[in-house]
Amino acid sequence: MQNYTYLIINIACILIPLVVSFYPKHSFFKEWRYFLPANVLVALPFLIWDYVFTDRGIWGFNPDYLSGIYLLNLPLEEVLFFICIPYACVFTYFALTILVTHNPLRKLHSLFTVFMIVTLGALGFYFFSHLYTSVTFIATSFYLVFKWVKKRDLSYIYLAYLVIVPFFLMSNGILTGSWIEEPIVWYNNQENMGLRIITIPVEDSIYGFLLIMMNIDLYLYFKRHFKKSMNDRKLTKHFANV
Repeated sequence: MQNYTYLIINIACILIPLVVSFYPKHSFFKEWRYFLPANVLVALPFLIWDYVFTDRGIWGFNPDYLSGIYLLNLPLEEVLFFICIPYACVFTYFALTILVTHNPLRKLHSLFTVFMIVTLGALGFYFFSHLYTSVTFIATSFYLVFKWVKKRDLSYIYLAYLVIVPFFLMSNGILTGSWIEEPIVWYNNQENMGLRIITIPVEDSIYGFLLIMMNIDLYLYFKRHFKKSMNDRKLTKHFANV
């Protein structure tokens, strides 16, 4: 069973959100038409990023915990990570928008976004020679600048991330060596700040945040445009029948 450890982590992360997606009153499976294209479009650049960093030895994978199936230099489990984790997180966001009518972060999200932009940008350029730190922090900072300029409300994204943090610590903790003999995913500390949350590089928390934020953003984009397209069709049909 050890060879399926990473696969089991992926399944554990997606299992409950997948089952609850068929809850009749608020069915997330009906949102798949928006989530799936969003997930594919976000996964592609992240997989390229993953491929390059794996090739350069910035991080790597312990074969003792893998099924042995690879796509180029990436284990199958790593590819599935970019489906399972975003699914669980976008589902969490979807659920929170229904369950939490008064988001306590609504008044603070803009201030927190500016804080994140400045802090991540500064750290990214300060640790510019550390590729995992610089690429992750600068990319996230620039993406947040785009959201801030567009005056997007990120309060539910921040709330979803806070809810996800305990599960992130548990799953990523196992991946990076907590509670098991060796890490499933190892990191070259010369390419990061060397700061860890238990066994998790601090950069992982920002990397995961960027992954989640982009998935939610594109999910909402496809949802808006699909509904707009449907409304336009209804209007066209209405005027055609007048």
